[in-house]
Amino acid sequence: QVQLVESGGGLVQAGGSLRLSCKASRSIFGIKAMGWYRQAPGKQRELVANITSGGSTNYADFVKGRFTISRANAENTVYLQMNSLKPEDTAVYYCNVAARRFEVPYDYWGQGTQVTVSS
Repeated sequence: QVQLVESGGGLVQAGGSLRLSCKASRSIFGIKAMGWYRQAPGKQRELVANITSGGSTNYADFVKGRFTISRANAENTVYLQMNSLKPEDTAVYYCNVAARRFEVPYDYWGQGTQVTVSS
């Protein structure tokens, strides 16, 4: 079973930066996209950013210009550089890998890492 292990969360002041990392325990065949979601208390989980197997990136409007997603394929790792953090960015951030093999979709999730931004 593939495991996604996240790191890099923590407490930061508004305007600060954090870099999240997510490493898969082994190579995943048929990856369509790797990405980050977040869930704040009382809210639904929402997409923050993803990067496709072809390298295209997609960002939620609320992080455009502040967050950057990247990946290191050889290391089975995806990163999220978060700059100019705001208190409203406080949430649990989850790593996601979407794959498809023989027309069957697979979704892998990390355990989540807490990001807290103080005002």
